[in-house]
Amino acid sequence: MATWSNLSLQDSASPLMEQLTFFHDHALLILIMITTLVGYILATLFFNKYINRYLLEGQTIEIIWTVLPAITLIFIALPSLRLLYLLDEISNPSITLKSIGHQWYWSYEYSDFLNTEFDSYMIPYNEMNLDGFRLLDVDNRIILPMNTQIRILVTAADVLHSWTIPALGVKIDATPGRLNQTNFFINRPGLYYGQCSEICGANHSFMPIVIESIPTNIFINWIKNFSN
Repeated sequence: MATWSNLSLQDSASPLMEQLTFFHDHALLILIMITTLVGYILATLFFNKYINRYLLEGQTIEIIWTVLPAITLIFIALPSLRLLYLLDEISNPSITLKSIGHQWYWSYEYSDFLNTEFDSYMIPYNEMNLDGFRLLDVDNRIILPMNTQIRILVTAADVLHSWTIPALGVKIDATPGRLNQTNFFINRPGLYYGQCSEICGANHSFMPIVIESIPTNIFINWIKNFSN
């Protein structure tokens, strides 16, 4: 059971990730139908004895096997294009977070508040608490309010990195000299883990990302204490 659970997607914590999960299931269902149909046709070809030495063409069947794949591709392409536009849409963010990738840690700046920036390093295994997650916990988590539209600006100071949180459906490249942006909306409290998804050097595996989603009133108190 553990192996199958590792192969599945993480539980979604944002509307965009829910849509990505639905599209995954939609595409997988179409693939299962195609595989079943092709497998059935192959099996019938192996075991039947139908022979026609003088058959040169069959326009009807040729039209069918050309039109059906085209219709199938439309059923996959339309939801895919809709999702691509939704992922790129930036809709009136309430908070802007800037993330800077370094070899091999992340720096964060809350652009809407003064003196609110910090570095986030992975906690070494020998310094970790018993309830910590090996290679995933950090010394400074990103604190963000739930039910709030959040924009993130991502760049890098040295080489290519990739800022990724699977549960939120967020994956964006951190490119030196370039500022990329995306947005997300966290719809429930909790801890969400991610990692750099670009091979950025020897310690690529040791620059995790942790977001802690909390209610808005608690976030306001945290940001006041942090700024002071």
